[in-house]
Amino acid sequence: MEDNNRNLILATVLSFLVILVWYTVFAPDPPAPTQDQPVAVESQTQDVPLANPESSTVPADLGAAPADAAPQAGRVRIQTPALNGSISLAGGRIDDLLLTRYRETLDDNSPNVRLLSPSSATATDTIQTGAAKPYYAVYGWTPGPGIDPSLVPGPSTVWSVESGEVLAPGEPVTLVWDNGAGQIFRRTFQVDDNYLFTVGHSLQNNGDAAFTAAPYGIIARHGQPDTQNFFVLHEGAVGMADGTLQELKYDNIAELDPVDREGRAEVTQVTSNGWVGFTDKYWMTTLAPAPGQAFTSVVKYAEGADIYQTEARYPMQTVAPGTQVDSSSYLFAGAKVWEVINGYQETPGIQGFVDSIDWGWFYFLTKPIFRLLHWLHGMIGNMGWSIIALTFILKTLVFPLARKSYISMAKMKELQPQMEELKARTGDDRMKFQKEMMELYKREKVNPAAGCLPVLLQIPIFFALYKVIFVTIELRHAPWIGWIQDLAAPDPSSLLNLFGLLPFAPPAQGTLLHSLSLPALAIVLGISMWMQQKLNPAPADPAQKMIFAWMPWIFMFMLGGFASGLVLYWITNNLITIVQQYTIMSMHGHRPDFFGNIKSSIPSRPRKDSK
Repeated sequence: MEDNNRNLILATVLSFLVILVWYTVFAPDPPAPTQDQPVAVESQTQDVPLANPESSTVPADLGAAPADAAPQAGRVRIQTPALNGSISLAGGRIDDLLLTRYRETLDDNSPNVRLLSPSSATATDTIQTGAAKPYYAVYGWTPGPGIDPSLVPGPSTVWSVESGEVLAPGEPVTLVWDNGAGQIFRRTFQVDDNYLFTVGHSLQNNGDAAFTAAPYGIIARHGQPDTQNFFVLHEGAVGMADGTLQELKYDNIAELDPVDREGRAEVTQVTSNGWVGFTDKYWMTTLAPAPGQAFTSVVKYAEGADIYQTEARYPMQTVAPGTQVDSSSYLFAGAKVWEVINGYQETPGIQGFVDSIDWGWFYFLTKPIFRLLHWLHGMIGNMGWSIIALTFILKTLVFPLARKSYISMAKMKELQPQMEELKARTGDDRMKFQKEMMELYKREKVNPAAGCLPVLLQIPIFFALYKVIFVTIELRHAPWIGWIQDLAAPDPSSLLNLFGLLPFAPPAQGTLLHSLSLPALAIVLGISMWMQQKLNPAPADPAQKMIFAWMPWIFMFMLGGFASGLVLYWITNNLITIVQQYTIMSMHGHRPDFFGNIKSSIPSRPRKDSK
């Protein structure tokens, strides 16, 4: 029995240390209530030159369109079931985008999440960007050798609307620009019901000589956005280059080595399939060339202007007189919904697009766990009950190991009389005791470490589920029952105000003080761990007994600040474990004395001798 307790203590302490390190080292700073939007602080912008795709001349300023052109340029409205915004004719840039399916907070009157925001030069009074930093997608052409840069459209070019009034699904908008020298450029925008724009480029050469130019696309972020600043969460540049996932955090982008004519940049030649852009925790903006299209992927930082850029640069195209060239690419701008992104990976075939979701180190567990949770949610319709169902399935998968563990624990109880006899025979000779004890285990086919296996197996599953709950937008603002309206956030209740009965607010959700204030789910977690512990008698050793006594309540305080969906998983896991262990050990003739163990753990005063 002593070895059984030692193994259980070892497993419990190991789990506690893992959770402690995770919480104190890796846990994110508590977000402010309105920081779900991807950008948050107003900044004045400066002009920054766009580096050339193929060593040609530098086009016009990227940072802003000319101030006198912006008011005259006008805008084309974007209206879809998922998006609301506009395209500025100054540069033809998509720089005003709201995600109409998502709000900043749980409040029904909370504003929609703003994804893209214009620079000060292209903003108008009708666009309420609040304190958002400029963040937009812009396209243009780079002139070929010997071509005057003024003959190609750049980020500052003012376009005209050739066809279309509102960009909507099934209703494309075409912009046109005539350089006055025989070349006509057109840009056609199409959008689906979700978050994918198709951007078509055409160059019509009505001149007398061949004309050479190369199209490009840029996503620009002015200033570093507010991030979760979480060690295991990637926020920054993300891309795929011929099957290789590439990630750079903002700090790493700003520290890139300078490249000739590029500034601080990372340049990658993509031969056939790839994409590049910026990702936040839940949102993303990505340039995706047509499948099979070769391009140059660039991640760069304009140090003087404090602008982060990702670029897709296409090969030079030579257009003979009287002919026209056409090309198209994609722009994803929206929420990282797995079902939507996976659909774009299949059609139009954006390779590896689902890996834009940060699956983490345990991706081999995270991906299938999410797929299963997603399927369960589709069947059940409530994410909280889906997490409970997922826990049952995971416990079923690891049941063979758990069964062996519980049977081993029952056998350890059978060997207890022999262990006591062995201890009496060996006396203080610990070496002899250990040797004969191992021989006894071997002879009786008992594995003393078997009790640790189920707990140890739970650690990667716990981390994988934590990752799923933390990074997937499907859990964001997902309700369960009653007061649990966001399974991705900590339980908002608190014992300090008697769970809302007293007329004052609990500590801010997500803070350490809130965790220590004992949310309701945390209390249930502590009780479930305490009940699981009482399936076995308390160890005789005072130090071990003290550790056992304190462990459930330490976990209760530690996990109070975790996402409520994760705490719900842990509670369900504990309750299933209690039923499994009690049933299996009872079947092997060793029914746990639950109430007896509780009674024996309560200290009692020694009785005074009567005279």
